Amino acid sequence: MAEKRYTGSCLCGAVTVTGVVDKPIIRACHCEMCRRHTSSMFMSLETVPGSQTVEGPAKEYESSDWANRGFCEECGSTLWYAMKNGAWRNLAAGLFENAADSSLKLEFFTDMCPQGYALSGGHQKMTTQETIAMFTGAGDQE
Repeated sequence: MAEKRYTGSCLCGAVTVTGVVDKPIIRACHCEMCRRHTSSMFMSLETVPGSQTVEGPAKEYESSDWANRGFCEECGSTLWYAMKNGAWRNLAAGLFENAADSSLKLEFFTDMCPQGYALSGGHQKMTTQETIAMFTGAGDQE
């Protein structure tokens, strides 16, 4: 797929985000922090590093020792999950029309998913142990 720039916004329209997508990938995270922040899973869009812009009253919350979560200061919409070391920032897929034409490819922390819902499809599903191994480099996941 060729690179394409997408623009999205929060619920009230006060914050506008843009990002370039070269791989149309959505990731879903069921960890406790993501569920508390979104009242469900956090679905993020993979964008080209360094291609993101954010305009408007966005604010960050330090949710852990390693990450921040962005939200609109006006309406509270979830905007992103970002590593504090600047390695990456994942934008919320719901900010973009049709989730920027991307599809679900990966679920994190599937063993923490509440019993009330489940995502169907043949995408990759990772347990807590597998997810942590991937993020820490302790496993052989991509």
